[in-house]
Amino acid sequence: MNYGGDSQGYWKFGMEQVIVRGDETWFSYFGEGTTFILWLCYIPSQIMGLSYVTGNILFGFLGFIGIRYIFVMTADLFPENHEVLGIPLFPAVFYFLNLHFWSAGVGKDAICFWGIAWFFFAVQKYKTRWWQAAIALFFVYLARPHMGQALISGAGLAILLGSEVKLGYKIVLSGLAAAGAILLLPSTLEALRIEELSFEALETMSGVRSAGLNTSNVGSGVNLASYSWPMKLFTYMFRPLFIDSHNIVTFLSSFENLLYLWLSLFIYRNWTPEAIRDMPLFIKAGMLTFIPVAWAFMGALSNLGIIMRMKNMTMIYFLLFCFFLIAYNKKLRIQKVQEKIRYYQQREEIKRKKKELAE
Repeated sequence: MNYGGDSQGYWKFGMEQVIVRGDETWFSYFGEGTTFILWLCYIPSQIMGLSYVTGNILFGFLGFIGIRYIFVMTADLFPENHEVLGIPLFPAVFYFLNLHFWSAGVGKDAICFWGIAWFFFAVQKYKTRWWQAAIALFFVYLARPHMGQALISGAGLAILLGSEVKLGYKIVLSGLAAAGAILLLPSTLEALRIEELSFEALETMSGVRSAGLNTSNVGSGVNLASYSWPMKLFTYMFRPLFIDSHNIVTFLSSFENLLYLWLSLFIYRNWTPEAIRDMPLFIKAGMLTFIPVAWAFMGALSNLGIIMRMKNMTMIYFLLFCFFLIAYNKKLRIQKVQEKIRYYQQREEIKRKKKELAE
């Protein structure tokens, strides 16, 4: 295990940007971002002396639990399945490389993926799991404050606009989400070292933090400055494609991105107010979290590897959004066919009875 970059730095406490003054204790590392991951790693790594491989297994297990949350909700709440080239999307989408690759190692990615999935799993049945949502938000916010801010804001909007939540719960839950977003805002700005929470500020922050990889000298770097906004959005959501492949990971990712692109073409044809109304709450909240995050990152990340890593936290909800629209309309078509069959069966039964009476 000679590779791992930041991942090894977290587990072996080699992050040079984190300086501890005074006695080094567990809570010396408690804070947002990098320090929070070091805080999580301190006991298993520094006290228990577990190996880096074991650390990856532990964090990978959290990533697996996150995937399981999404898997269970999809199995329970989707009306129909859909096939592409004869392959059913469920459960095939849960075997995608990037879904597991970025959520299977020591670092912020596994914590955020698991925390976001757990949060939406709790929001879907908010009456009994509200306390789980609070714990999940704690982990996501401390790992990546801007993701925690987007998460609680997206969930609040989904609850407010959703039809499945009763008015009383809607007022209380959306009010709590709004209050939480406002209360967390000052610490979010402080943690991100920005003056205001805007798309421009987030773009600048993301660009600065990933500047070492956002260059054309890196194998997966792209010249983002010359791109139009539609091309930046296309790059963030659907690249790398096969023409961008330079290793096995980007080659396999091209199949995923091609599927994302293919499914996105069905949004216009399958979008209906009824489909949005009946869409599970976790997908609504996921999309309302995905949209601002994608908008902020698409103008700042010019390295395809970093893009794959950052969009992994929320891209699955875009895929499930497209999947649900197709499945919902497929269900309506099946219902129409069944209604026609019942109509003709009833018609034939009436004809048969009339014939018997005539005889």
